[in-house]
Amino acid sequence: MFKRLMAGAAVAILACTAATSLRAQEVTATEKEKTLQYLEKTKQGVLDAVKGLSDAQWNFKAGPDRWSIAQCMEHIAAAEDYIRGLVIEKVMLAPAVPGRDVQATDDAILAKVPDRSKKAQAPEPIVPTNRYGSPDASIKHFVESRDKTEEFLKTTPGLRDHAVDGPTGGKMDAYEFILLIAAHSERHTKQILEVKADPNYPKN
Repeated sequence: MFKRLMAGAAVAILACTAATSLRAQEVTATEKEKTLQYLEKTKQGVLDAVKGLSDAQWNFKAGPDRWSIAQCMEHIAAAEDYIRGLVIEKVMLAPAVPGRDVQATDDAILAKVPDRSKKAQAPEPIVPTNRYGSPDASIKHFVESRDKTEEFLKTTPGLRDHAVDGPTGGKMDAYEFILLIAAHSERHTKQILEVKADPNYPKN
């Protein structure tokens, strides 16, 4: 009887251990704070890049197939909602993907996404369409949406527990998609600065 009880206990322990191993490590307080700082830094980068622009500067295009600063700003704001919505509706409901090298994926996002040397096509849902009506409205929407992203990061547990295919290759978890949000706005801040550096960019 004793042996059977011990055997049953051992099976239960092994089952619990296996279940625990499938659960990814929780995002640490240090990681959250670092990413919150990155979200704040990239938000300020956007706001500084578009501060005090005239209508001519907002709408200048370096070429017929290039985006204006107004279009970049709209895209940044729309992408914030789009990616966070993907996290809530898809990523957090996806199955676990054990055995991932999360540090390598984190590092790849931070290195690859802001890199403007490789061009990318925006998904149709976040192509600029003047959905907010004005650059000022785009800025306002962006700031409000970034606040929601930061609150989601602060209050949501299990950000490493689920993963889906990501744009950088391989699986990405919810925490990594939040990194992607910040890195994406950094990428398009660089694009705005490229527009401002064009020799034909209006002086005022």
